[in-house]
Amino acid sequence: MTDLTKLTLSDARDGLVKKAFTSAELTAAFIAAIEKGNAALNAYVLPTPEHALAQAKASDSKLAKGDPRPLEGLPLGIKDLFATKGFRTTACSKILDEFKPTYESTVTQNLWDAGAVMLGKLNCDEFAMGSSNETSAFGPVVNPWRRNGPDGRPTTDKLVPGGSSGGSSAAVSANLCLAATATDTGGSIRQPAALTGTVGIKPTYGRCSRWGTVAFASSLDQAGPIAKTVRDAAIMLAAMSSYDPKDSTSVDTPVPDYEAELGRGIKGLRVGVPKEYRVEGMSAEIDALWEKGIAWLKAAGATIHDISLPHTKYALPAYYIVAPAECSSNLARYDGVRYGLRVPGRDLTETYENTRAAGFGKEVKRRILIGTYVLSAGYYDAYYIKAQKVRTLIKRDFDEAWDKVDVVLTPTTPSPAFAAGEKSGDPLAMYLEDIFTVTVNMAGLPGISVPAGLSSQGTPLGLQLIGKPFDEGTLLRASQAIEDAAGRFPVPTRWWTS
Repeated sequence: MTDLTKLTLSDARDGLVKKAFTSAELTAAFIAAIEKGNAALNAYVLPTPEHALAQAKASDSKLAKGDPRPLEGLPLGIKDLFATKGFRTTACSKILDEFKPTYESTVTQNLWDAGAVMLGKLNCDEFAMGSSNETSAFGPVVNPWRRNGPDGRPTTDKLVPGGSSGGSSAAVSANLCLAATATDTGGSIRQPAALTGTVGIKPTYGRCSRWGTVAFASSLDQAGPIAKTVRDAAIMLAAMSSYDPKDSTSVDTPVPDYEAELGRGIKGLRVGVPKEYRVEGMSAEIDALWEKGIAWLKAAGATIHDISLPHTKYALPAYYIVAPAECSSNLARYDGVRYGLRVPGRDLTETYENTRAAGFGKEVKRRILIGTYVLSAGYYDAYYIKAQKVRTLIKRDFDEAWDKVDVVLTPTTPSPAFAAGEKSGDPLAMYLEDIFTVTVNMAGLPGISVPAGLSSQGTPLGLQLIGKPFDEGTLLRASQAIEDAAGRFPVPTRWWTS
């Protein structure tokens, strides 16, 4: 039989409907792949094989009756930031210990209502704080891709899969699930997608409910999928999205049929190319890929327009004030009193101190300290309020650009995948990984990363498209044009199974 784990989500969906295989067979193939490959990649922190097979059997009953739901019987991975009822949810932090929610996040409930199967919980940076998946309490995730050495042969260097959704991107790239949920606060869907040759879309702020998703920075966080193809991303996004009265930031607007949008083409689409994204130090191969993307979209019928987004240069410093400020507020709830880890002290204050000292990792502590500082008396106006004003200007830049263009094309990352430990000792170098992605979150816009080529080291590179609010359909159409021109980028060798 064909290796079922290599199927795309859409092909697997069609195969189940045609009864070419059952959901139980499909799920069993992924369970076997996880058992064989997860030790090397560390993508899953909690496989749930028995639960997955039970869901698969229930889906097979629905399929047998000819009454399939949109994701009937399709096995997915779930980032360990989404609350899953009865299954450990830790945000990959020691401070949540063995916490098992008594409730389900809205996004995952939407997936189960659509018939999806849960293969398990996926690794991520602790509380989604990181760009390499090296801050997880469960250890780092390894990228399935390997870079070539000077002789052109693959090295054994362990590359990072990007972050914070590194477990999601690695699992999809390595065929350990058909697709995965992820979250994006400053690029945590798009950057890992770019480094693993997968497609990742961060929808408009408010498109997917945040209820039941562990919070990092509430005004920036947004759920979205990582998938093998643009079509798969469209299918996943439609299932994940909904209005949710439990989330005060959820927007009550219809969810389009994103998959149907893909057939419309992009003739006449206006594509903006912002000069401010040609940053100092960007490699020549990233710039060349950008030019190639421009040519592909032009060949598909789009028109290209030079634009200016003048406040882009302030986005990264403003982001690293807003995000830590919200993080310090959100993470104050983890005190060792109600749930998760508790390290007793002589009194309540010492219990707080002991629990937080033992429970949080270095990067989380760093961001809590930065956030507490910028929110403190005497610094609130100087830093936090000023960063919020810059955020307004960034959004205004995009609002003015939408008068001239329909989408914006940029690189996703300033470099290809780097080795574990290469940047983790330098927080500033790590923060610069988000230089092309944070503007999207600051302005609440949708953004997508599409695989577009390989670096000189033989590892994936991505292009980013940014769209108008709640216009993910146009974004997906433009992404399809890039995918059609560039092709797909499967991992050359499955070294992790040996």
